[in-house]
Amino acid sequence: MAGSEASENQKFCLQEVLDTFKLCLSENKEVYLEHYVAGWRGLVKFLNSLGSVFGFISKDAVSKIQILVSYLGGENGSQYVTVQAMVKYELENDLVDLTKRGRHPESGCRTLLRLHRALRWLELFLEHLRTSKEDSKTSVMCAEAYNESLAQHHPWLICKAASMAFCVLPGRLAFFEVMNVGPPEQVVAMLGEALPLISEVYQITEELYTKHNLLDLP
Repeated sequence: MAGSEASENQKFCLQEVLDTFKLCLSENKEVYLEHYVAGWRGLVKFLNSLGSVFGFISKDAVSKIQILVSYLGGENGSQYVTVQAMVKYELENDLVDLTKRGRHPESGCRTLLRLHRALRWLELFLEHLRTSKEDSKTSVMCAEAYNESLAQHHPWLICKAASMAFCVLPGRLAFFEVMNVGPPEQVVAMLGEALPLISEVYQITEELYTKHNLLDLP
């Protein structure tokens, strides 16, 4: 019984991700780190539910999530309540390696940047899925989303391995089933509700990082 409960906890549910990203933004559009991390936990379940294809992304995401959780629960946790507060705190206290890897390889700013880039890939891929036709190839959709986002930050070998992995992706309906929402039209409708929320969180983070020249942290 405990085993089945554990597997249920690992099951992806699009509704949960939607609910989490709804909580991500404060009234003045600051990004709550706790809910951002929770949203990513849900997205990792999505990646893992499709087998080992996305393992190279989900493993990295899990390690980044753990780093941010440790900051949230640490002695300076109050400085990490929002992404905006984290950026201000780490920059003011010289806790970020801005030009080359140094004493702070796991700064909150650098860690979040890696999740931020992956979030863009997932946003693009899910949008392609939402607007696709029944006979659309998920391998093509995923590769297009990857080339527009993560590929720009990955070395050639990882890009090559990723493009080969995408070739064995299941069909569109298999992705929709994994989301545990219902028939395809319901999945499309819920993606239509969830993606603008994810996009807004992404854009706010992008603007913050652009303002502070943090988009190319080593």
